[in-house]
Amino acid sequence: MLKPRVYVETTILSYLTSNPSRDLVLAAHQQVTTEWWQSRDHFSLFLSEAVLAEARRGDATAAARRLAVAEGMQILAATKDAESMAAALLLSAALPAKAAIDAVHVAMAAVHGMDFLLTWNCAHIANAIMRPRIEEVCERNGFHAPVICTPEELVEQEKP
Repeated sequence: MLKPRVYVETTILSYLTSNPSRDLVLAAHQQVTTEWWQSRDHFSLFLSEAVLAEARRGDATAAARRLAVAEGMQILAATKDAESMAAALLLSAALPAKAAIDAVHVAMAAVHGMDFLLTWNCAHIANAIMRPRIEEVCERNGFHAPVICTPEELVEQEKP
C-alpha cells in the first residue's frame, strides 16, 4: 500500500527546530508538530527548492537545524507547469501578490500530485477562505489540489 504523499512546507521545518516558544499558541504548534514528526514514517515526505531556499534564510545555526531536518526528503523538480500554476494562483487572486512563495508551494504540491500540503501558514495557505479559491484554480488548470492542512489535522488513524 502506498503511503500518502506530503509536501512539507517551510513552517513545519521551522516549528520542528526552533527554540521552545513562550507564546502558548506557538508552543502548542511546536508540540503538535513534534508529535506529528514522530509518526512521519506513515507518509512519503517531499519538499522543493523553494522550501530549502526559505530554510537557508536567517540565523546560520537555525538554518542548519532546518536543513538537517529536511535531509532525506525527496526534492520535487521545478517545472514549467508548476511555474504556470503559481502564476495562475497569483493572477486569479487565489493568493495575494505578496504571497508569491506560497503560490510556489501550492503549485509544486498540486503539479506533483501530492495528497497533502502540510503547513502552519494559516495566513495564506491553510486558510479556510482561500482554500476553495486555490482548489478552483488548480482544477481549472488541470490539477487536483492537495489537501492543505496543519500537523494537527494530519493524524494517521490507528488500525483496529
